[in-house]
Amino acid sequence: MKKRTLAAGALAATLLVSCSQSAQTEANSDAKTSATAEAAPAQNLSGVFEAYWEENSKLFPLEATAQGDNRYNDQLPNDQTQAFRQGLQQYYQKYLDQLQRFDRSTLSDNDKISYDIFQYDLQSKLEGLKLNTWMIPYQQFWGLPISMGQYGSGEGIQPFKTAEDYDNWLGRVRGFSVWADTAISNMRRGMRAGVVLPRPLVQKMIPQMNDLVVTDPTKSLFYGPINKFPAGMAEADKKRLTEAYKTAIMNELVPTYRRLGQFLQTEYLPKARPSTGIAAVPGGPEIYRYYVKSWTTTDKTPDEIYQTGLAEVKRIRTEMERVKNSVGFKGDLNAFFTYLKNDKKFMPYKTPEQVLSAFRAIQTKIDPNLKKMFGRTPKTPFEIRQTEAFRAASASAEYNQGSPDGSRPGIFYVPILDAKTFNTTSGMESLFLHEAIPGHHYQISLQQENESLPKFRRFAWYGAMGEGWALYTESLGKELGLYTDPYQYMGALGDEIHRAIRLVVDTGMHSRNMTREQAIKYMMDNEAISEQGATAEIERYMAIPGQALSYKTGALKIQELRRKYEQQLGTKFNISNFHDELLKDGVMPLAVLERKMDAWAAKQ
Repeated sequence: MKKRTLAAGALAATLLVSCSQSAQTEANSDAKTSATAEAAPAQNLSGVFEAYWEENSKLFPLEATAQGDNRYNDQLPNDQTQAFRQGLQQYYQKYLDQLQRFDRSTLSDNDKISYDIFQYDLQSKLEGLKLNTWMIPYQQFWGLPISMGQYGSGEGIQPFKTAEDYDNWLGRVRGFSVWADTAISNMRRGMRAGVVLPRPLVQKMIPQMNDLVVTDPTKSLFYGPINKFPAGMAEADKKRLTEAYKTAIMNELVPTYRRLGQFLQTEYLPKARPSTGIAAVPGGPEIYRYYVKSWTTTDKTPDEIYQTGLAEVKRIRTEMERVKNSVGFKGDLNAFFTYLKNDKKFMPYKTPEQVLSAFRAIQTKIDPNLKKMFGRTPKTPFEIRQTEAFRAASASAEYNQGSPDGSRPGIFYVPILDAKTFNTTSGMESLFLHEAIPGHHYQISLQQENESLPKFRRFAWYGAMGEGWALYTESLGKELGLYTDPYQYMGALGDEIHRAIRLVVDTGMHSRNMTREQAIKYMMDNEAISEQGATAEIERYMAIPGQALSYKTGALKIQELRRKYEQQLGTKFNISNFHDELLKDGVMPLAVLERKMDAWAAKQ
């Protein structure tokens, strides 16, 4: 999954969980002063997009920070209020009304795509604001209490390069206590209405809050920036800021996290629901249909997606059986999973550097074939790094995008808790294709580097296409010269069946009364995963209904388009041109993508 700077937001669905979540993309936008863009004339379409983007940066300052626009780094709006939601409704409607003054048929091809995406996005966000999801402002996976730790540790997106940067963060700290009070009030409304989280998720949230309560400010996660003052900062500033941070930690942050933890423990947990799926809350089925639509960007029903999942699990299991038999393994598939997880011959590494070198070797191996499959490649530099120790225990491998100007590379992070137990059959080759090259690194970098796109597209994220593309690239392994080792191919099948299982368990829990325990068992029965791993996955899908459907839905659509054009175009089909066209305009809803690709095929 691409690095979600919790984050994983800037989509309508995420917006509803917490309007303040940081953006999915990190980029240094060449943001100009707000006055000029706000005065942009509505009579030209690019002026509408520019004015929209300016307002968006003010409304969602955490997103602005993530995109390298540092004008609002001291701000944290209270997005939990009814007034904020009403303001959003008016903001989205205003720009939808402006858009509809343009005659789409007179626009250029690129402007037609922008028109379609903009319209889709605004309509989706307006639809989402009608739901009662504001009563659940955060959970164990995403939300401002988690984002605050990521931004404020000194290791994340929030810049800490000057004294002004340090002062800016203190402004956000002051906004957080106000946010928390309103969030608690909204959760109390949810308790009265029955719109509450499942009990196992609340049990995970309580220690997350308590872990940020300290008695010594120097032991706080939020003291991190003070331990790493930039070279050359004036001694007077260092002294002043050290005291200010100690005060902010003990008088603002610690009391806020303590208040959140105590509220969850004493008031919210007793009212948390025993049910698993969102369908159990008032308006739940409607909420889930909305999430399915916004995460998959399709009109598919939960039942259609469930049936697709069952069919895909069956197909991939059949291929796994074939691989198991080809290596001469005598037991059943579950015994083979156990063998792959535990046999020492699949754990050949002694040091983290050996693991990283193995990933670098994959990059070297695919390089000659990449040139045949992609005509356009990103300028953004790329690096493979070990995940930092402070967060490795709870991290999965991820991609953290670079900046459009190339000053920060795209980074593929690999958590290595113990190199001696790092298992090669975990799908190292497919993981590299997905998270790194040509998956997230190619797609996100090419999108951010494309200055002909309006900013709302350069820094957009649609999981159905973005994660769908990354999963599709795993299927290119053989064409890129990988998967020659049956165990690596088995790892790739394991990665693929994991995404197919998601279609079954996500729709199963949220629309078919499947319990958390049944979902964990189904996952463990069909892939090589530990109970701890399966539990974390299933609880993630409970927390963010529908998000896990985006991967497989998007990949299946891209594979379907490729097959369609191979048949239509015959010898005129060129895989490199297909991939370049797919990526050149950034992520978009799948229906918009198909229209664009059909037009491309017609010109071939």
